[in-house]
Amino acid sequence: MKSLHRLHLSLNTVKQFNGVKSLFVISILSIILSSCKSSPEQSAAAPPPPVLPVSMIAESTQTTFIEYPASVQGAVDIDIRPQVSGYLQSVLVNEGAFVTAGQTLFKINENPYREALNNAKASLHAAEAAILNAQLEVDKLTPLVQNKVVSEFQLKTAKTAYKIAQANAEQAKASVAAAQINLGYTNVKATVSGYIGLIPKKQGSLVSPSDQTALTQLSDIHEVHVYFSLAENDFNSFNANYPGKTPADRIKRLPAVDLVLADNSIYPIKGKIDMIDGQFDKNTGAITLRASFPNASGTLRSGNTGKIRLGLQHDDAILIPQSATVEMQDKVFVFALNKGNKVTKMPITVIGKSGNNYLIKDGLKSGDQIVLSGLDRLQEGQVIQPEKSTDKAAQIINKK
Repeated sequence: MKSLHRLHLSLNTVKQFNGVKSLFVISILSIILSSCKSSPEQSAAAPPPPVLPVSMIAESTQTTFIEYPASVQGAVDIDIRPQVSGYLQSVLVNEGAFVTAGQTLFKINENPYREALNNAKASLHAAEAAILNAQLEVDKLTPLVQNKVVSEFQLKTAKTAYKIAQANAEQAKASVAAAQINLGYTNVKATVSGYIGLIPKKQGSLVSPSDQTALTQLSDIHEVHVYFSLAENDFNSFNANYPGKTPADRIKRLPAVDLVLADNSIYPIKGKIDMIDGQFDKNTGAITLRASFPNASGTLRSGNTGKIRLGLQHDDAILIPQSATVEMQDKVFVFALNKGNKVTKMPITVIGKSGNNYLIKDGLKSGDQIVLSGLDRLQEGQVIQPEKSTDKAAQIINKK
């Protein structure tokens, strides 16, 4: 029994030793694992706030421009048409040539009209002879009536015949004048100075006043008229933005306008709006305005196209670069800088453009600061490190 008791004690001692050994091993493993962990200094540091250019908004006087499609016409654009019929005997001018008023352009065969003039002159001579004959009859009967040789009725008849002869002579004179006019029409002349257009009919063609196609076109372009149209809303804005109680008064006060040519170059001479149509076009719902431009050099021609650029001055205006804005769902936003260098996405109202800049009506005020670039990386409430921009595009904000 004693031997069994001793054996049992020995076994308990071994179990206790093994438990202590297990705890020791676990402690060693814990120490090793703890030593393998990264120190706080080795952990990743938070990124610094981004450095972005910022500019302060200032009010200034600015001019915005609105462009409208326009067409150019000469001061006088006319069709040259024959006033008598006949064969085109001569073409005395080249296409595109400059001609002066009164210069002969075309010659129509005059032979039929010259013969008609000769016939009218012969009729006039006959009528003048009839007057003389009637006068002789009156002179013959007058003393006979006084001596009561013939009746007074015969004298009255002779005087009536004399008046008829005079009337016939007047009619013959008118026929001569008409024949001379028609003969003159065989020389087709320029009514104004200007440039000749295309000449579709050549020498030998039969021409007539009833022809649908004109002999040519003639354009007086020493001054050109540029026509453009405003929709009803634009016209209402036009009346509200430009001073004047009546259209005539408003026209006098309108600033000069620019003509933007088809290649986007600016015509070097400014023009003046001098006409506003009296009514809207029923088909298009637009009203037509006209601006006149000097054109002594002949640079502009009838049929040119371009754009009329209207300028509107804005006092105390706020102008920001278009690149400093973002568009979302038909709205325009900027990132404004608040206290603590936090940014806020602000909606703005754009009322016009000046070059690459937006003219702002609402959303910003003088003294506000906005971020100029890097907007695609910004989020609402994000902290940034502002950098005062020296870029010329940003400086325009403060330019007066």
